[in-house]
Amino acid sequence: MNPRNVLSALAASLVLAGCSFIPTYERPMAPVPTTFPNDPAQPVGAAAATVAWQDYFTDPRLQALIDTALANNRDLRVSVLNIEQARAQFQIQRSALFPAVGVSASGSRSSPNPYQAFGVGGSVASNYLVNLGITAWEIDFFGRIASLKEQALAQYLATEESRKAAQISLISAVASGWLTLIADDELLDLTRQTLSTRDESVRLTKLRFDSGVSSEIDFQLANSLAETARASYAQQQRLRAQDENALALLLGAPVPAEALAGGALRLNAAAPMRDLPAGLPSDLLTERPDIRSAEQQLIAANASIGAARANFFPRISLTSAIGTASNEFSSLFDSGTKAWSFAPSITLPIFNAGANQATLDAARAGQQIAVAQYEKSIQTAFREVADALAGRATLGEEVRALRAQADAEGVRFKLNDLRYRNGIASALDLLDAQRSLFSAQQAAVQTRLLQLQNQVMLYKALGGGWKD
Repeated sequence: MNPRNVLSALAASLVLAGCSFIPTYERPMAPVPTTFPNDPAQPVGAAAATVAWQDYFTDPRLQALIDTALANNRDLRVSVLNIEQARAQFQIQRSALFPAVGVSASGSRSSPNPYQAFGVGGSVASNYLVNLGITAWEIDFFGRIASLKEQALAQYLATEESRKAAQISLISAVASGWLTLIADDELLDLTRQTLSTRDESVRLTKLRFDSGVSSEIDFQLANSLAETARASYAQQQRLRAQDENALALLLGAPVPAEALAGGALRLNAAAPMRDLPAGLPSDLLTERPDIRSAEQQLIAANASIGAARANFFPRISLTSAIGTASNEFSSLFDSGTKAWSFAPSITLPIFNAGANQATLDAARAGQQIAVAQYEKSIQTAFREVADALAGRATLGEEVRALRAQADAEGVRFKLNDLRYRNGIASALDLLDAQRSLFSAQQAAVQTRLLQLQNQVMLYKALGGGWKD
């Protein structure tokens, strides 16, 4: 063969070895407005993603619960193990870029000896061989293995981002569950007080009924409202127990008694959380781990197209070995015959019933699916932030109004109770005031809980909680 042709072929091979069929990646445009609604100008401050959860949730009891959950939660533990699995898969795929070197040894004895007729050896033929070599190493001229490696790397990075997103969700769920238990205790106290008040109303109405001052209708109405309060108290006890069970599942351990002890614990003073600047929707692309995970999945799908394109080109593999051979085991390493082999092979696809084209079409469709999922993750994040901002803009006034209503209902109840004891107001007026007061107090507590949980949701929606 002409040496010039050999050098030309070698140069062409080196050039091809550096080629890649992965399409150039371009991040899709964010399909959301450039600003959030309900977000007036905010003072300059740290982005939520840079605020550690220990700095945002400052109550030591809540911090202890979050620490416990991060250590024990099984879902988070699965997320961490998924990272280890994805890292191992990446290392497996990357190893295909390098030749696998191994030692092989073989020995055989057979009879008759075909060389005995020529006076070589006895009636039994022996052959022993030891080799150090490479087995079927694919030389990645067209970037197929490199594309698969890039795909595995992106999937590993996506798994790491998913772990961060799981941590964010866990922290916010623990904070929300703790606030819910505080609200449950407040509602239990309200229900207990209401039940006591209504039992007292039953006693007074019964005395007035026995004295002929009030009718049996008033007595039965008071009795009905007392039983309603008793049923509400039982219901609230059940809900409180269920909420504690839900928090225990998040913690991976029983809820410690000190989590709700240590002084007056009310929603008005629980878990002080500062306001956070929402920033711009474009910030979410770098601050939300779930969006970054979706982008890594898109990069992985993009790399799979490169691997599918490489299937249309030849695959070149190399098998080689060097060792020693002998017909006597005792002389295998001393005077054995040196043996070597060099066996490159090439496979060129000609006809496979459209399998390669179908693989490429599937890869392209998968890439478009990943684009849609990435855009959907951005839209979902935008909606979550917008909802939390809407809550921040309105819940404060709603809480203030409901507290004022509860105060007014409290005054109305005291006045009606005084009038009833003096025989001026009817039992119906008193019982109606009791019912209205209880409803207003419940609404105030529940709306305050919603306001605090909305602050937790905003912190989560802005990507806070994944940095230690």
